[in-house]
Amino acid sequence: MKPLARTVLPLTALVLAAGAACAPGTSGSSDSAKDDKSGTLRVWLFQEVNNAPKKKVMDTAVDAFEKAHDGAKVKIEYIPVETRAEKIKAAFNDPKSAPDVIEYGNTDTAGYVKDGGLADVTKEFGDWDEAADTDPTAKESVTVDGKIYGAPYFVGVRALYYRTDVFKDLGIDVPKTQGELVATAKKIHKERPELYGLAVGGAYTYGAMPFIWANGGELADKKGDSYTSAIDSPAAQKGIKAYTSLFGDANCPAAKCAAMGGNDTVTAFASGKAAMAIGGDFSHQAMEDGAVKGKYAVVPLPGVRQGDIAPAFAGGNNIGVLKSTSHRTLAVDLMKQLAGKDAQRALFSGMGFLPTYTDVRQDVAKEEPFVAPFVKTLGAGAKFVPASPAWAQIDASQVLPTMFQEIVSGRKDVKAASGDAAKKMDDAFGAAG
Repeated sequence: MKPLARTVLPLTALVLAAGAACAPGTSGSSDSAKDDKSGTLRVWLFQEVNNAPKKKVMDTAVDAFEKAHDGAKVKIEYIPVETRAEKIKAAFNDPKSAPDVIEYGNTDTAGYVKDGGLADVTKEFGDWDEAADTDPTAKESVTVDGKIYGAPYFVGVRALYYRTDVFKDLGIDVPKTQGELVATAKKIHKERPELYGLAVGGAYTYGAMPFIWANGGELADKKGDSYTSAIDSPAAQKGIKAYTSLFGDANCPAAKCAAMGGNDTVTAFASGKAAMAIGGDFSHQAMEDGAVKGKYAVVPLPGVRQGDIAPAFAGGNNIGVLKSTSHRTLAVDLMKQLAGKDAQRALFSGMGFLPTYTDVRQDVAKEEPFVAPFVKTLGAGAKFVPASPAWAQIDASQVLPTMFQEIVSGRKDVKAASGDAAKKMDDAFGAAG
């Protein structure tokens, strides 16, 4: 989630590691038959590093909701990100102490649905006028087996940050294809060895995914009600080779870069140690606060062919209604209020969260030019992780980072490493059912 000082990546990664993989089955196995039209609704939202702007937006949304629903009150609790997994797990196990509405990482949807925690709001979402403008990838993040379990709250996506001063000094153009990107990175490092040409990380899964997707690869293929890994397909292996070719003395030495994650690569760029980096819209403030302020620009990450944009991972959060709520109608209305267009416009203004509505996103891009490359990236078609509860285990087990690190260290070639990763992924998909 992108606050002023935190990014989508830590939230998403932590949720993946701690969410669906460890959430238990729930005693609330069916929607509550009780549907009170008055009383107090409890909401859990994530605590931001600087929570004041978020609280202001949510307080305004709550005021509007309470005025429109006589007899209804809302109590919001901002829960620490670090301990949310245990808290949500306890809520699933004890419906009496559970909130009515929660904010959750968008990669958690499938796991929370399997655990019986989220209410199916397919009909209400379909009847909601504003929902018609929801970005397709954001809608995918609340969808499991064709049913909808929440409303997208905000989205985060990555693009290519580059040093305008370095490019000008060296007389080089911004790369327009993936091949040019790799060649440009190596040229810069050769001319300016104190800089990484492109900061990359062996543990930066969401920075590597665009290379796999741009080459026609997929993480997994849907097979009936489950998934089968596709990380070892020829197309995926081509993308893996492209990404791992950026590790080494010619660009980003493996000894330093193999263990780097997304935050590390952003920090390297912001501190002036890299000429390029793959960073999110949520990384903008870090760049403005860093040594590169006034000396960088952003473009969509190029695809394989000139004019193509590499598909980016669509991170972000959702707002959902718990299946155990005794205020279902009110809770769904509150979900719409908190995740509606007015709230998302205000969240962008106050926090920088990218809206999930295509029309609202176009509006904010006109207001804030830095958003344009990210909006363009989303418009070109962002992608999502497999909608399976197994993904949390795959991420927590570091399956993909291990694969990249085995390759860049020379311990395994691409074929062997991707084959081993595919087996681990298939084991997880099989165990998830």
